[in-house]
This record gives sequence, C-alpha cells and structure tokens, in this order.
Amino acid sequence: MPGTRSRSRYVADRGLTTRMVTTMFLIGLLYVIFVGVLLALLQNSWPIILVIAGGLFIAQFWFSDRIAAYSMGAREVTPEEAPELHGTVDRICALADMPKPRVAIADSDVPNAFATGRNEKAALVCATTGLLRRLEPEELEGVLAHEMSHVAHRDVVVMTIASFLGVLAGVMMRVWLYSGLGRNSRDSNAAIAMLVIPLVSAAVYVISFLLTRLLSRYRELSADRAAALLTGRPSALASALTKVSGQMATIPTRDLRKAEPFNAFWFAPAFSSQSLSRLLSTHPTLEQRLDQLGRMSMELGRGTS
Repeated sequence: MPGTRSRSRYVADRGLTTRMVTTMFLIGLLYVIFVGVLLALLQNSWPIILVIAGGLFIAQFWFSDRIAAYSMGAREVTPEEAPELHGTVDRICALADMPKPRVAIADSDVPNAFATGRNEKAALVCATTGLLRRLEPEELEGVLAHEMSHVAHRDVVVMTIASFLGVLAGVMMRVWLYSGLGRNSRDSNAAIAMLVIPLVSAAVYVISFLLTRLLSRYRELSADRAAALLTGRPSALASALTKVSGQMATIPTRDLRKAEPFNAFWFAPAFSSQSLSRLLSTHPTLEQRLDQLGRMSMELGRGTS
C-alpha cells in the first residue's frame, strides 16, 4: 500500500496516509462485496466477470495515467523546446531530491497543471499554455511543486486504484444490460439479478465516488502544504491560486466543459467548487486553500524573525 513517506524531501502527511489507507481498505471491502454479489447471482458467468474485473484493474493501474495525459492533450517537450518549464522542474527536483519526471505542455488556454504516474520513475508533470502565459516564475514553481507532491506522496496511485471500482460498477452494469448475462444463469437467479445488479452497481458507484471525493479534497490541501514548505513561499502559491481561479471566469464555457471531466487531476477545478455541492467537489474551496497558505506565511514569517 503506497504511503506518503518517500525518499524525497516533501514533508510527510500522516493525515493523508491515514485517509489513503482507510480509503483503500473501504474500497477493497466494497470490491469484494460487489464481485461476490455478481458471482452469487451469475454463477455460470463467473469466468466473464473475473476476466472483465481483472482486465479493467490492470488497464486502470497501468494505463490510466497515459490515457489521462492523452485525453488532456499533454505533449512531452524537451529542454530545448521549453527551457523555462524544464528549469523550474529541475529546481523543484533539486529541492525535493527526487527523480525528474517527464515534462509536458497541453495546448489549452485553461490555466492549469496536473501530474500523473504510478511512481516517481513513471511520473509526468504538465502545464497548459494558458498557465505558462499567465504566471510569474515563482508562481509557476509553486504550482508545479504542488503537482509533483502528488507523485512524491503517491496519492495519484491511490486515486487511480480507488476510482477503479466506480468504473467497474458502471461497466458491469452495461455488460449486464447489453450482453444478456442473466440468460446464462438459472431462471430464478436471472430474475433476481435483473433487480439486484442495477441497484448494487449504483450503490457501489455512489459509495466509491464519495470516498474518492473525500480523499481528493484532503490531498489538495496536503499538496498545497507540502509545496509551500518545500519552496518556502506560500504567498507565491496563494498568488497563483488566486490568479488561476480568477482567470477561469474568462475562459469560454466550451473549453471549461472539456476540462471538467479531469477536475480531480487539475491544480484547480475547471468550475469553482462554490457552484457545486461540497460533497461532490474534487477540490476544497479557494477560501480554504488561501486561509491555509495565509497561516503558513505567518508561521514562516515568525520563524525567520
């Protein structure tokens, strides 16, 4: 089970570790219950269930980061193509004492950034052209330090695995509806399955969705803390947050809608969490993040005075 302790200099977060362990335990328990229900109701179709569940898990774990990067238009760039971006990543890696991730740029006016990767060696950090145009060097460093902390803390991996169950529930429901798996079972089981499987799938999806949302909001606050402590400039990260959130209002809704499915990956959500239920949001509110960074600035200021 990946924890937040790594060999990097990013500060460990016990609260994040506890939440990741708890989330993985509950997701694992939910997974066992879900697959058990499917096997009990569709006894003659168990090979299909195991193949689908196993295949989806492998694909989710090994390829989700590549799929996400491709879907968000990330294009790897060399130091010659993006010297300033590479220079910023190099400085963060030196501060954090961690391997340099692959560096990418997404051609989008939405000012944002994200990081993916199963581990530090397979990591990728990406900034959009909109972000690069709008931020000062210190602000950009804060944003990328935030994103790279997700890799160092390995909460990206946990989010990937945790989101798998929701994907599986949705796929199994579609397979049930369109492939007629129930017809391969005994008639009585098929009748029960016709009622139970959609209900169980919906319940599993909702529970896994809420668990990943709870973890997602905390990990963003944890990444803000870790980045601010690593760079020693909470005010720069706060400035970047304010600027990015403010600029979202100038972006066409069409572009924001394209980015919205990947909100959990982004540095800031495409749509402000203030317009959504707090229970459903992927990020804490801007006020929460700025309040935390403000307190850290005061603490660091007292420490140097």
